[in-house]
Amino acid sequence: MQRVYVHEWLYDGFLPRLIASVEALRVGDPSSEHTDVGPLVSVEAAERVEAWVDEAVAAGATIEVGGRREGATYPPTVLSGVPSDAKVCVEEVFGPVLVVAQVESDQAAFAAVNDSAYGLQAGVFTHRLDVAFAASRALDVGGVIVGDVPSYRADQMPYGGVKGSGVGREGLRSAMEDYTDARVMVLTGVEL
Repeated sequence: MQRVYVHEWLYDGFLPRLIASVEALRVGDPSSEHTDVGPLVSVEAAERVEAWVDEAVAAGATIEVGGRREGATYPPTVLSGVPSDAKVCVEEVFGPVLVVAQVESDQAAFAAVNDSAYGLQAGVFTHRLDVAFAASRALDVGGVIVGDVPSYRADQMPYGGVKGSGVGREGLRSAMEDYTDARVMVLTGVEL
């Protein structure tokens, strides 16, 4: 999950709760059961995330929490007021960075999600079935997860994206199809 769109009327109550949840995440050794967020794959990867966040801040974004790299570790970071053309909005960060933005309607949120070169999955949090079905129809993504984060997946479900988020699907059936070569034998004019 990289971008979160929140209705304007919920935003002021949502943001402090989000910040508190992110502040509660424990950063450290990934082999420790007490760690929620470990380091990135390399110092260079953490420096790239840091540069993208710094770029967003220079363009007007606010760091709500996080934002201070230590070696290969970049802490969980929440940004608000991010310009829509900043790399943290238009590219895949592959780091613990979350952009939170206000929207005036469901349709504005759907349009913001679709305004991307990527489309793996989207999480929609609602108690209304009409909104869930509208999201499923409107969002140009590989999967719409209602009531959970977009990284949710079960082994039996086809998992994959559209646009720049991949080709094909993962999952048991999809994997079996990937490892299977369909063959055809046609017999004509042969007496059996």
